[in-house]
Amino acid sequence: MNNSLLNTEIQQFIEDNLQTPVLKLALQKNPFPEVDWIEILNQISCKSKAKDKLPTFYQTKNILYPSKISLEQTSSEQTANYKSELVSGKNLIDLTGGFGVDDYFFSKKVTKIVHCELNEELSQIVKHNFEQLKVENSDFYFGDSYEILQNLNQKFDWIYIDPSRRNDAKGKVFMLKDCLPNVPDLLDFYLEYSNNILIKTAPILDISAGLSELKNVKEIHIVAVENEVKELLWIIEKNYSKEIEIKTINFNKEAIERFDFQYDSGSYASIGLPQKYLYEPNSAIMKSGGFNEIRSAFPVEKLHQHSHLYTSNTQIEFPGRIFEIENCFSYSKNDMKVFIEKTKANITTRNFPETVEVIRKKWKIKDGGNRYCFFTTDLNNNKIVLLCKKL
Repeated sequence: MNNSLLNTEIQQFIEDNLQTPVLKLALQKNPFPEVDWIEILNQISCKSKAKDKLPTFYQTKNILYPSKISLEQTSSEQTANYKSELVSGKNLIDLTGGFGVDDYFFSKKVTKIVHCELNEELSQIVKHNFEQLKVENSDFYFGDSYEILQNLNQKFDWIYIDPSRRNDAKGKVFMLKDCLPNVPDLLDFYLEYSNNILIKTAPILDISAGLSELKNVKEIHIVAVENEVKELLWIIEKNYSKEIEIKTINFNKEAIERFDFQYDSGSYASIGLPQKYLYEPNSAIMKSGGFNEIRSAFPVEKLHQHSHLYTSNTQIEFPGRIFEIENCFSYSKNDMKVFIEKTKANITTRNFPETVEVIRKKWKIKDGGNRYCFFTTDLNNNKIVLLCKKL
């Protein structure tokens, strides 16, 4: 850890240049020749990015930031706070500590936090930052978390793991066994030290693939922010073998959308033709695969078994986007020329043979405006277009 970055003049320089493009600064002469210019520029770049993602860190003086990639991979404060609501007890050990954002929020819910990190410099940075943040209930260890867990040789109320993909796994189907640490192989070992394990994975992981690699899964949380899935959270409880609860949450500016259901519940969705209103589930629900469960929870019908769009004659509260259908017509040359050729529209395709790009080019439709067009398939397997107004 480079303590010279904490020099008062350097910290003020970083603060004064948060709005200055780093590429422009890079061409200037280093006003602090005793300190690596690249390190100073990295602090400016990372602190700028932290303003929205990590406001508590951003607003705290003398915070040191890690490499850009460490900052990009860390949880946002919003998702870290959500994770902290899932744990409680006397102690938690984070086997993949990283920049420590998750642990900062865990420290508010658990009596003692243990932060493990392979990179010694990053471990020192986190320890320093926690002092600035007035976190006093954390211990820090650098090295292999397997050995740290063995050497500590104690029971924890929770183990937290955020596995990272190995470089040689690029291009492969995302599997947990291709990550470090290899959780599937080490799961029995971890369960010797805790009855509760919380695993964070990237949204790219397929839920059924994750379940094929893990055991004793009790809950899966799918967390989205502004309709973009950010992470999957897997709660494992020792010896658990009952139904798996799927919990979806989407943090919007206006509201928080939640929808929970039991995995593989056997629910059946009734199919119907387009009515007055159209519903598109948010991204967390789309990731969950709970399309039939939507029908069980809300008075709506699906347009097609594989379209994942819903309809009703009466408007309802719904965890996703809601539209009023203004027109519905077949996807044909004549109808397209009458209704939307050479116009401006927001296009979505669901269970449709052509991509958005192909449709735009084919019919000369520009992006934007207040018109929303859904290209999909109805219950009779006809290709249809729904012209809608967003509500």
